[in-house]
Amino acid sequence: MKRTLFALLLVVFLNASLQAQDSFYQSKTVRIVVGFTPGGFYDRWARLLARHMGKHIPGNPEIIVQNMPGAGSVIAANYVYSVAKPDGLTLGMPSANIYMDQLVGRGEVKFDVRKFNWIGTQDKRHLVFYMRSDAPYKSIGDIIKAKEPPKCGETGTTSSGYLLLRILQEILGAKIHNVMGYPGGAEIDLAVERGEVICRGMSVDPYFGREPFISWGKKGFVRLLTQTGRKRDARAPDVPTIYELMDQYKTPEISRRVVQVILAGAEFGSPTFAPPGTPADRVKLLRESHAKSMRDPELLAEAKKGRMDMDPSTGEELQSLAIEVMSQSPEVIERAKKISGI
Repeated sequence: MKRTLFALLLVVFLNASLQAQDSFYQSKTVRIVVGFTPGGFYDRWARLLARHMGKHIPGNPEIIVQNMPGAGSVIAANYVYSVAKPDGLTLGMPSANIYMDQLVGRGEVKFDVRKFNWIGTQDKRHLVFYMRSDAPYKSIGDIIKAKEPPKCGETGTTSSGYLLLRILQEILGAKIHNVMGYPGGAEIDLAVERGEVICRGMSVDPYFGREPFISWGKKGFVRLLTQTGRKRDARAPDVPTIYELMDQYKTPEISRRVVQVILAGAEFGSPTFAPPGTPADRVKLLRESHAKSMRDPELLAEAKKGRMDMDPSTGEELQSLAIEVMSQSPEVIERAKKISGI
């Protein structure tokens, strides 16, 4: 009798909880605040989520995307952390390397990545370094030996591309002139076409998955000089990895550990998070809806059509990763600061 009563009470409680969630999100609008301008892969992932994730949330809220570029997505992260209401209606999509700004102690950081409620990611963000083919630099070795450093464009110091450039500079000794302050990747690519800059570090999937790179590849306009995956990407079998280059140049072990910490951002991919203080039941619901979206046939088909390679991680996995990457020795942090220009 007691067990039956308990079971009935549990069912009533669960139904009440689901009804409360339904009533909360019914006729509501959820925002995804993207830390970059429209057109890039972060923006594309956010808009893909916005088109599909709402149908997996009880109440089926509308989901919209708001672009809030600046400082390599630090502005957007600060906003979601301390300005947005922690009610489950505002999510953020920052740079995969947003944790680096906190790790090295940048003053503009007003957030703690360990306190965000991580919802999930759709992809991984291994990197490539491209160079205009008409430039005199045919390899990383050419840049190391160059008298005149190439000009490479970047958005900000938290961007994964910038950190790759700094690894090439500080770990391998490459000479690179970093041109900072572009609002997004699309603007950097236009600058490359104009000859304002001639190189860029960026995520591998956009390079193989969207314009102008598809056309550039057909024309031979740019070439890849290195990639950051442990193994060579099947789409770039002739391009050496950063680990192969570290072997070639006999990089010390402490420097290798620093590189591993910096490149951990690849595991964050294009992540979403909710502000600290968001009710636990809504965080759970958002994580579940994200996970369901990753199995949604319509989303998968759209991602495939758009050449957006899927490699998702759950919110729980990202939460653990955020704690892990922030737990570093003083020596590693000091080296990371140097690479980040602190």
